[in-house]
Amino acid sequence: MARRKEPRIPDAILDQLLAGADAKTAFEQGGLLDELKKALAERALNAEMDHHLAGEGGAGNSRNGYGRKSVVTDSGKLALEIPRDRQASFDPQLIAKYQRRFPGFDDKVISMYARGMSAREIVGHLRELYGIEVSPDLISAVTDAVLDEIATWQNRPLEPVYPVVFFDALRVKIRDEGLVRNKAVHIALGVRADGGKEILGLWLEQNEGAKFWLRVMNELRGRGVEDLLLAVVDGLKGFPEAILAVFPEATVQTCIVHLLRQSLDFVAYKDRKAVAAALKAIYQAVDAAAAEAALATFEAGPWGQKYPAIGQSWRRAWTEVVPFYAFSVEIRRFLYTTNAIEALNAKLRRAVRARGHFPTDEAALKLLFLVLNRAEKEWTMPPREWSMAKAQFAVLFGERFTRAMA
Repeated sequence: MARRKEPRIPDAILDQLLAGADAKTAFEQGGLLDELKKALAERALNAEMDHHLAGEGGAGNSRNGYGRKSVVTDSGKLALEIPRDRQASFDPQLIAKYQRRFPGFDDKVISMYARGMSAREIVGHLRELYGIEVSPDLISAVTDAVLDEIATWQNRPLEPVYPVVFFDALRVKIRDEGLVRNKAVHIALGVRADGGKEILGLWLEQNEGAKFWLRVMNELRGRGVEDLLLAVVDGLKGFPEAILAVFPEATVQTCIVHLLRQSLDFVAYKDRKAVAAALKAIYQAVDAAAAEAALATFEAGPWGQKYPAIGQSWRRAWTEVVPFYAFSVEIRRFLYTTNAIEALNAKLRRAVRARGHFPTDEAALKLLFLVLNRAEKEWTMPPREWSMAKAQFAVLFGERFTRAMA
């Protein structure tokens, strides 16, 4: 018979802890387990402060009392006394400045929320699968802690140079002043020189325009971005001008995928396949002159005559379409065949559809941030086309691209 494994905490200590206490309440909010978490966390934080003052942070520095901070645990909120120093240079590792979840908190709640489940759905799910009774308020408190992470993430430093940045918008329904309104969530997806992808930011705005885009560009500049080689946009009014006002050397390219989708919005369902095939001659042309000739042929043809709005939409965007034809087949394929922003938006749309509409702007941002965070963890390899595209970027952009490789 196997021998009983000795507990890591001796029974004598456990007996001492439980002396005079009701064992059934030990795991409840504010019970013995929470008291132990609080005591151990505060002791560890004080040990971190001692180490900080004994090392590089100690010159001319000393303790300066305590500050209070609430963190979320699996049983509720826990109030901790966080030691402070006079120079405010102490940044604890156990619970970082902007961290609101206690280390070891069950991330199942966050994972379920990121999949589009509401607070009440998560409550029911935990009850059915794990027999855990929690309140919707606790679930909200857990997910609200994400807002601090969003603030930190949205202000983090960025790379000095991005060879490609995709800018796109997603419409979500949000309750505002008693009415459900459509608001735009704007996403910037950057591609680094090694081909790795990175979400640069997330902005929620009801009325976007030149001033809004200029603010976004200045925010990216303030976070360390010095140059964008190629900015791919979805044809929003005032966007190219705002990009060039802050990054004057950038090449602004209309997203061909968005332009095709916009074109097909004018078309009856039964005609879409044929119209899409006819439009290929435009975006697969060898150069800008051949593309413009193909556009004129389309406009004069049966589909262009039946749907004149298509030719008009391409003409309006032509200044931002032309740069596309200076690129090689590899870069073109990277820009529209493997459009990274499209795959990302598909995940966001699934999550948004599952929720219907959001009660507040913050609720929408929480869900979208968590979906983006999950997506970034899946990006382990650069696109297949990047190795060829990278060589072309080096020729087209010279030192500007070489600087991104440094």
